[in-house]
Amino acid sequence: MTQEALPSHLSGSIEEGPVDLLPVSTSETFDVEPPYVPGDEELAALEAFPDRFLDREQSWLHFNQRVLELSEDPKLPLLERARFLAIFASNLDEFFMVRVAGLKRRIAAGVAVRAASGHLPKEVLESIWATTAELMERHAAVFQDQIIPALKSEGIELVRWADLDLDEQKKCKKLFKERVFPVLTPLAVDPAHPFPYISGLSLNIAVLVRNPKTKKERFARVKVPPIFNRFVPLGNQRFVPLEDVIGEHLKKLFPGMEVLQAHTFRVTRNEDLEVEEDDAENLLAALEKELLRRKFGPPVRLEVEESIDPEVLDLLVSELGITESEVFRLPGPLDLRGLHDIADIDREDLKYDAFVPSTHKQLAPVESASPVDVFKTTRRGDVLLHHPYDSFATSVQRFIEQAAADPHVLAIKQTLYRTSGDSPIIDALVDAAEAGKQVLVLVEIKARFDESNNIRWARKLEHAGCHVVYGQVGLKTHCKLAMVVRDEVERGGGIRRYTHIGTGNYNPKTARLYEDFGLLTTNEAIGLDVAHLFNNLSGFSRNAQYDELLVAPDSVRDGLIDQIHAEIGHHQAGRPARIRLKANSVVDEAIIDALYLASQAGVPVQLLVRGICSARPGVPGLSETMEVRSILGRFLEHSRVFWFENGGEPQAWIGSADMMHRNLDRRVEVLVRLPGEQPVEHIGALLDLAFSPETGAWELDGDGVWKHNGGTGDLQKILIDKQRRRGRSSSRTPAAQDPASSR
Repeated sequence: MTQEALPSHLSGSIEEGPVDLLPVSTSETFDVEPPYVPGDEELAALEAFPDRFLDREQSWLHFNQRVLELSEDPKLPLLERARFLAIFASNLDEFFMVRVAGLKRRIAAGVAVRAASGHLPKEVLESIWATTAELMERHAAVFQDQIIPALKSEGIELVRWADLDLDEQKKCKKLFKERVFPVLTPLAVDPAHPFPYISGLSLNIAVLVRNPKTKKERFARVKVPPIFNRFVPLGNQRFVPLEDVIGEHLKKLFPGMEVLQAHTFRVTRNEDLEVEEDDAENLLAALEKELLRRKFGPPVRLEVEESIDPEVLDLLVSELGITESEVFRLPGPLDLRGLHDIADIDREDLKYDAFVPSTHKQLAPVESASPVDVFKTTRRGDVLLHHPYDSFATSVQRFIEQAAADPHVLAIKQTLYRTSGDSPIIDALVDAAEAGKQVLVLVEIKARFDESNNIRWARKLEHAGCHVVYGQVGLKTHCKLAMVVRDEVERGGGIRRYTHIGTGNYNPKTARLYEDFGLLTTNEAIGLDVAHLFNNLSGFSRNAQYDELLVAPDSVRDGLIDQIHAEIGHHQAGRPARIRLKANSVVDEAIIDALYLASQAGVPVQLLVRGICSARPGVPGLSETMEVRSILGRFLEHSRVFWFENGGEPQAWIGSADMMHRNLDRRVEVLVRLPGEQPVEHIGALLDLAFSPETGAWELDGDGVWKHNGGTGDLQKILIDKQRRRGRSSSRTPAAQDPASSR
């Protein structure tokens, strides 16, 4: 696929409706026009590799396999390994709810469009069943054979009902009687009671009971209440699954009946409310609208304990309307998301060493304990933040809080995609509005699985007097922007814009767990670009020109391809050339083809991809100079970085966009070119470390297989240690060392 051969759903649609409110960037974004344009020979060399794209669904499953491999790593702290098992389970749930559900919709609608990998939806789905079955069995085996014995050796026991002593049974009996029993609602199936609705991701007990007089057998369903601990604490760090407690007391729910059998099961349903990014999904727009109106989606997976009675299983399969391939028989207990609770227990000796982010050196107090004035610091120079190593609370959060309290601040404008309900960011925006400042908040209420939360705090902002807008029809607003307009006339500076552009959400909780970059700047060109963009999003401005930004859906793909082509030109002219990208996913065919062209021309290409990668590195004649790595660990590698050697004058961009159709075509995304040499050098040094032979990482080969390279260096630990050294150094401030400072 060439640069011009974009996905067909872009053709004609980009200029219809509100999409064209986002103006296309011009070549002014670059210092020079890209000196290279691929010719027929180069394009033919690409077309000679019709299978050059890996299947994205299998690539995602390989990503979750890497998460599973972390749980198998004996070098990691034990409770962290348990947490990775829970993360694997949550990841797979979402994969079925979204990706598998999308494939099933296409098949049901008769849409047989081949994916970029060349596979039909039915072929992809069949490969998913095989791979997920293997992974789920491996997941259960790790839990049973590795984690449970290792926990027991450390005095933490996950036991079943048969393992409880008499005192523990009495404790569970009391818990059931006083707390669990009042909540339970058994639902029987008979001529007067149809088969009950089974909600998605709920854990259930299938019960077979018999009337001792008539000898008739009936089926009933008991839902395991999600409001209680998944694993019931018994004391002395012993835990039993909640369904075991309920299962032992089923006679209380069916008095006068004989309980013959009880088996746990779990259903995953289609719960995706977002149009997917490939061509086929646009043909299903009517179906998507129907799904938005429906309260419940169809089932896509049934998990059962391997001991389930065949007749009970046949009933579930028949009533749920699923196929045999969608049934997964596993050793109990099911639903290991509850291992998060086990990982949270108070055993610091079995967890990662405690880590507290430190204040960025430019924002750290020097001569007093008072917080640094973020505006004063940012006027002195740009601040490149790297979370979670740099504290979010003492940088971005403080930026918004100081803006809310500063009488010289006239306006605050911010995008919010996901945040926590008790966020100090929300509180600061409310305070600013109540203080009479102009506050514009662009809320993306369609953020997947956060819809209800976002609506709730959007209303809170509206009630406080903030101007809340919801972006443009047909586009999700995914960019991470905050702008503060400050009156500095008294300082001789007039009106000044302070801008933050990030790669992660304005969420103080996830900022401690997600790796992200952010730029605080007073750069006038960047500030003007962001001001125009906010006007585009909240009003009907059409005339903005972006000098320092790339903005999707109009210019991110083309802008990055121009940069890639420029590197080819530099290489052909004998100047230094190299391309390094860091992203969550690299799927877009046009971007990948441009990277292939660069590799064919001899340009070194390095991709650091956390999740999905559809590119095939190291293929002779196609991608011999391409290297693809993946780093997982304590923090979720979430930042998006685009670094170019640029003939010896490196450029770097950061932003919100992954290399996926949905990001480049149906979202408002922003990349900003980092101003100044120091931030670019910082990004370059980080990438040097990530691609060092000593740094441990998974490496992708041309067949789509990921293998760990055996490196012993832990990128995140190295950065944590560096941050700690910096924190100790900054704590020895002149104020702390000067005896006079106490006066």
